[in-house]
Amino acid sequence: MDPVRNPYSPGAGAAPPALVGRGRELEIFDVAVQRLGLGRPARSVLLTGLRGVGKTVLLSEFGRIAAGAGWIHQTYEARENTDFPSSAATLARKTLLRLSAGRRLAETMSRALGVLGAFQLRWQTGAGDLSLGVEPAVGSADSGDPEEDLTDLFVAVAVAARDRGVGVFYAIDELQHLPRQSLAALIVALHRVGQQQLPLLVAGAGLPSLPGLAGQAKSYAERLFVFREINSLPPEQVAEALVVPAEAEGVTWQQPALDHVVQTTKGYPYFVQEYGKQSWDVAGGPATITADDVRAAAPVAAEELDSGFFRARLDRSTSAERRYLAAMASLGGGPHRSADVAAAMGRTTAGAGSVRDALIKRGICHSPRRGYVAFTVPMFEDFIGRRETAG
Repeated sequence: MDPVRNPYSPGAGAAPPALVGRGRELEIFDVAVQRLGLGRPARSVLLTGLRGVGKTVLLSEFGRIAAGAGWIHQTYEARENTDFPSSAATLARKTLLRLSAGRRLAETMSRALGVLGAFQLRWQTGAGDLSLGVEPAVGSADSGDPEEDLTDLFVAVAVAARDRGVGVFYAIDELQHLPRQSLAALIVALHRVGQQQLPLLVAGAGLPSLPGLAGQAKSYAERLFVFREINSLPPEQVAEALVVPAEAEGVTWQQPALDHVVQTTKGYPYFVQEYGKQSWDVAGGPATITADDVRAAAPVAAEELDSGFFRARLDRSTSAERRYLAAMASLGGGPHRSADVAAAMGRTTAGAGSVRDALIKRGICHSPRRGYVAFTVPMFEDFIGRRETAG
């Protein structure tokens, strides 16, 4: 069929044509925005799950909801060894620029600019000059304590936004990469903002380890956020994700074709989109996708996933890390006891510990509970098996 009309969209953070199975998350965020708009308390949201389940897509949808309510929306992706003070200053700077555009500076805006200036000086963020004739606010955001200073900054920004009659939404992806000190500072700042019922929300997305990391950073984190675990889709929602956009193009899926995609992808949204795209492109049509089409597309879809989605996680791995991943894959999908993985490598648990820790730090693996390890990428063991067979 015509590839130009292909409605499916595999890609990092690309919104699918039919966003299914995520209605509850969208409702929770929409209610939070509306409540803060009325001056009532609401909790920020943390999305957790394996890679490829659509966490980044949800953050983008949250941004659309916030923008629809007239809020200022900024996004940030944390990375390994991220400099969060600089990033926080950049987020605040962009927010205040939008709040002050074309308007006379009110007292709260002037104060927020002064607090930002003090924060930038203290933390040497290099976020840019935003003085607008306002001197740094002495005694605010300049203590050297990251929790106190980030709190001062976020509160000042939120107060300025409230006085302009708008709210602020920050979407932070890959939140598990924040250093523990920075994550603790973020939690403390959001706690203070929430206590004052100020219109500032954060939605973070991260790997399954994120709730534990947040709890380690601050014990009250579980009461501060709404935690939502994002998983694979059940068969009926996989079918909906494929059928709805196809029907908009006058194309139907035969039930055996849908069953084949469900079985092959295990309901992971990224994989569903990839198999949908490739099945469309190979289908003879003119207006039907059959099980034979899906079977013909499967090798192409698998190769696309191997060369992009899977291999990108493996390219920067050391030889020791690859041996550890191969040992994990040899045991199946997991989770696995760390001791069993080490034994499969021919090492002691302690001897393999540094490799395991490095893979967890880079987000290729996570520890679902003490003494266990699992892949963060669904069906990664199958990829490694194919790779070893091909090698």
